[in-house]
Amino acid sequence: MTRKQKRMSVILAGLGFLAAAAGLTFYALGQKASYFYMPADLAAASVPPGQRIRLGGLVEKGTIVRGQGATVAFSVTDKQKSVKVTYTGILPDLFREEQGVITEGAFGPDGVFVADSVLAKHDERYMPKEVADGLKAKGVWQESTN
Repeated sequence: MTRKQKRMSVILAGLGFLAAAAGLTFYALGQKASYFYMPADLAAASVPPGQRIRLGGLVEKGTIVRGQGATVAFSVTDKQKSVKVTYTGILPDLFREEQGVITEGAFGPDGVFVADSVLAKHDERYMPKEVADGLKAKGVWQESTN
């Protein structure tokens, strides 16, 4: 093997290693992806039960029902459609009706969204970016001028 052939084989082996590492990285990241939806977007998206997604919108007024232990049921709305959500755990202190919220989880076989985490706004002027963008696109939410 000549010196040129050795150098070329080392370069090709390095490129092959980098391609394999990049491929494995993209595969791993694709498995953890969780797509963001507003309630009105779900009808067009046809999300299968068990697929992990992020659901955002406003907590619908009058829908918070506390169940056994730390189980809470509520609805997330974008003022066009609503989605029933159940969550077992401690809710953020700022979780309340008509406030922006993002839930992460999957739909159960009964069509109810089972959340494993709930994220709420952190002060009176903040709205989660995805929720604010979605509500603005539908003409439902306007920024406060404070």
